[in-house]
Amino acid sequence: MQRTIKTKSGQILILPTPEEDAQITAAALSDPDAYPLTDEEWEKIKHKVIRGRPPAETTKELISIRLSPNVVEQFRASGSGWQTRIDAVLQHWLKRHDASQVPRL
Repeated sequence: MQRTIKTKSGQILILPTPEEDAQITAAALSDPDAYPLTDEEWEKIKHKVIRGRPPAETTKELISIRLSPNVVEQFRASGSGWQTRIDAVLQHWLKRHDASQVPRL
């Protein structure tokens, strides 16, 4: 029977059998460009491995904002990073206008 694990996102991963794992390890060890770490080597360096995006010098403030549906649709249609582009548009506007010029509706 196959062994599986479930990730935090709910994805189910099938683990290799001991035989498959031995074949994978043998193939990795025979590859001159690959260097599989031993458990001892991994223990020495794993605390140095940093996952994810490095912290920004200045962080953004998380807020909730209501925008017109057509604005959201247009920015979302531009692909990944659409919220960053909204921020860039507002930054651009602020460089050319005084904050007191913000229209009051």
